[in-house]
Amino acid sequence: MADKSGQQRARSAGIESPCVQLCVVHPEERICVGCYRSIDEITRWSRMTSEERAEIMETLPERAPRLKKRRGGRASKLAAKS
Repeated sequence: MADKSGQQRARSAGIESPCVQLCVVHPEERICVGCYRSIDEITRWSRMTSEERAEIMETLPERAPRLKKRRGGRASKLAAKS
């Protein structure tokens, strides 16, 4: 099933999940770069009620911009060496 952003949502044992199989936790924001859930949310996901999961899934698109910030890149590294 695709969500509003066009990402595919996984289903595990009948539980809807925003997981897109890109499981990497951002080092500063501490959320998954694929689904935007926190480690705690990912860990508890299968034990949450469907209402709890729905509430979290509603907030996920709001988290995406937190990962769009550039962290420096090559120009920043070159400036630091000078």
